[in-house]
Amino acid sequence: MTRLNELRLISRVAQMYHLEGRRQAEIAQHLRLSQATVSRMLKRAEAEDIVRTSVIPPVGTYSELEGALREKYDLPEAIVVECTEDRDGAIMARIGEAAAHLLEVTLAPGEIIGVSSWSQTIFKMVENIHPQKSAQAKYVVQTLGGMGDPSVQTHATQLTTRLARLTGAEPKLLSVQGVTSSREAKLLMQADPFVRETMDLFGSITLAIVGIGAVEPSELLARSGNIFSSRELADLAEAGAVGDISLRFFDKNGKPVKTPLDERVIGLPLEELQRVDRVIALAGGAKKTDAIAGALRVGVIDTLVTDKFTAHRLVD
Repeated sequence: MTRLNELRLISRVAQMYHLEGRRQAEIAQHLRLSQATVSRMLKRAEAEDIVRTSVIPPVGTYSELEGALREKYDLPEAIVVECTEDRDGAIMARIGEAAAHLLEVTLAPGEIIGVSSWSQTIFKMVENIHPQKSAQAKYVVQTLGGMGDPSVQTHATQLTTRLARLTGAEPKLLSVQGVTSSREAKLLMQADPFVRETMDLFGSITLAIVGIGAVEPSELLARSGNIFSSRELADLAEAGAVGDISLRFFDKNGKPVKTPLDERVIGLPLEELQRVDRVIALAGGAKKTDAIAGALRVGVIDTLVTDKFTAHRLVD
């Protein structure tokens, strides 16, 4: 009976604390116990299954899907957003909203943000960010060359400079081609002191925000001129590539696909992305499912923000 009497008192302490809303000090005084004893009893109440914690996810959230993604891909965090249509435009908008909120609540003062500038989803994120007054970043660093077709090249500059303004940071632009004509041209462009200044910050990035692309480029990237030829893309596919992060390609198992084309890209390599403390990837859509699965297996992504349709495909 000693154990039963002990559990009865533990149950009473738990009832007073969790149901009656009394403070530990008040319970201790009422039952003539020490506060330390009350604290121990509350822990025992959980251990004895007297108190059970239930988390009821709100409608429109997908904790089970998020858990399945974390388990299947050994992913630290996943955010799955509600979306009414399995359509690229709708998906990008919802992911952008969720990513904006995530950045606002987790941004640390003095962060150096690296941003992949040719992502429409990241642009949607920037459109939804509110100006930050308390936690302000130090730099926003463009991690992929942004020059290209004059009709669309402003996208990369606008994305970087607007994110910098919203986070109170100084923009560091990479005003060169994302894809050069040759390795020699790349070396020549990288010798420019302004380009060098930006690229020297790659090793100091504390937060990287990246998109995930399929081997077949997005309409925006294709129009920018920062892309390989159809023959080169076909060669990448033959080599096993399923997708890219900032034009650094990988296969379905997350292994980097190295070809001579890699030597023509001016941007952050996967090896350096691996060393960044926090990498947030924004991606969704049926066409990108294989690319996202491969990207998650690369092992550089800490948080994936995606939609419920894509999450189901990734899990299934």
